[in-house]
Amino acid sequence: MTPERKKLLQELAAKHGTPLFVIDHQVLRDNFKEFREKLPDVQPYFAVKANSHPDIIKTMFDLGSSFDVASIYEFKLVHEHIKDWPEKKRQDFIWDKIIYANTIKPAKVLAKLDQYKILVTFDNLEELKKIKQHAPNVGLVLRIRVPNTGSMVELSSKFGAHPGEAADLIAEAANLGLNVEGISFHVGSQCNNFDNYIQALNFASSIFKEAQLRNIEIGFLRDGKRIKVLDIGGGFPVKYTPDVKSFALLAKKLNSEIKRSFKKDDIQVIAEPGRFMVATACTLVTKIIGKSIRDGKTCYYLDDGVYHTFSGQVYDHQHYPLHAFKDGDLKVCATFGPTCDAFDTISLADELPEDLQIDDLLYAENIGAYTLASATDFNGFPEARVVSINQENGKK
Repeated sequence: MTPERKKLLQELAAKHGTPLFVIDHQVLRDNFKEFREKLPDVQPYFAVKANSHPDIIKTMFDLGSSFDVASIYEFKLVHEHIKDWPEKKRQDFIWDKIIYANTIKPAKVLAKLDQYKILVTFDNLEELKKIKQHAPNVGLVLRIRVPNTGSMVELSSKFGAHPGEAADLIAEAANLGLNVEGISFHVGSQCNNFDNYIQALNFASSIFKEAQLRNIEIGFLRDGKRIKVLDIGGGFPVKYTPDVKSFALLAKKLNSEIKRSFKKDDIQVIAEPGRFMVATACTLVTKIIGKSIRDGKTCYYLDDGVYHTFSGQVYDHQHYPLHAFKDGDLKVCATFGPTCDAFDTISLADELPEDLQIDDLLYAENIGAYTLASATDFNGFPEARVVSINQENGKK
């Protein structure tokens, strides 16, 4: 981190207090630009579950992003947030800007979604029957089960129809008078095994071909031509550590395989990047509120922990190394959160100066995805305050 950025974070912490969660919207813009440049034929649907802060949603929309939501709360957050945007954007928003990518939806939620005619995913016959009864006007996307080997968070055990059953499910939807517009898959979050994508694309291509052979219609009409949705999900890797493969390499493989397996004029390719957009755009500043020596090791107690912003260590299996603003010889130290629970252990092996004092500040980078989103107020300790910088090309 540059000295200038460290100074800014310290100034923000002095002004707003800690714990402080800082969103850098210029990084959001840079990440979105990189995604569009490297996957020019793929429309990003930002996965709101990664970080649902309204400032992030607004920046994503202004950049031209669509949205992946997984609950009625997230849908309303996106939908209601556009009320102050230009009328033209509001009119164009719903149909091609949201996919409800949770394959299981309560009946009352489907009833609310029906009026918007958005895309929703499904992966089983019972869900199809429920959709037929409560939301017959939505567009359907069949999610298939694909390999998740080598991904940090595995999803295939819970979601996705077996590829061998896919054409039959599409046929069942047609028998119910429902329109399946395409196929989706997810290779697992933070995927470092790019073969997952290749196998998933081959599955999708085979399903489209089988449906065609069986005269089962898939897709939506655009200018008199039937277009199929191909949703390649998320999993795009963030380089938290040097061993993570580059997004540029993945994008090259995806572009080549999509071009090889699908006719460009027949499909609309979309994706659901969440982590990729927000992980590197956020930094946490936290304060030392206690210090002790335990079994010869320096221990620092902080005003944020695993029940709060560091919750990503539990739910997302990701570690966020802490760094000091002050210089000093680095020693292996333990860091703990503020709650009255021994589980609230951030790390037993953070490398920090051992001469830090109470009220000194620490920071953790690349902490934007699946952290603030899963934070709680357990034990009465509040969540981190959020501050946005470089918003609308200016500092907030």
